[in-house]
Amino acid sequence: QVQLVESGGGLVQAGGSLRLSCAASGIIIGLNTVGWHRQAPGKQRELVARIISGGSTNYADSVKGRFTISRDNAKNTVYLQMNSLKPEDTAVYYCTAEKLGLREYWGQGTQVTVSS
Repeated sequence: QVQLVESGGGLVQAGGSLRLSCAASGIIIGLNTVGWHRQAPGKQRELVARIISGGSTNYADSVKGRFTISRDNAKNTVYLQMNSLKPEDTAVYYCTAEKLGLREYWGQGTQVTVSS
C-alpha cells in the first residue's frame, strides 16, 4: 500500500538545477526515514540524501553542498533540490522510505541527465 511517486527529472546542462519531488502515500514521512538514492549504469545504487524524523539529514560526499533534501509534512512530500549539477550526477533517482524502520520502499525512479 505504500506508494512513492517521483517527478521532476529531466535533461539539464551542467551547472543547472533541478528539483525532484516524491509524493508519498501509505506512509507518514514525518514519522519515518525518507530519502533519495541513485543508480548510474553499471554502478551500485548509492545513498544521495536522507532525512529522519526529527529533521536530521545526511548527504553523500559527492553531493554535499550542492543538494538539499527537505520535506513538506502537510503535503507528505519529500524534495531534493539539486544545484550545480555535473555530468556525473546522471542517474536514475529513487525516492526511498523506511516505514517504522521495518520495511524499505522504493519509488519507480526518475531519470536525471546532465549534459556537458
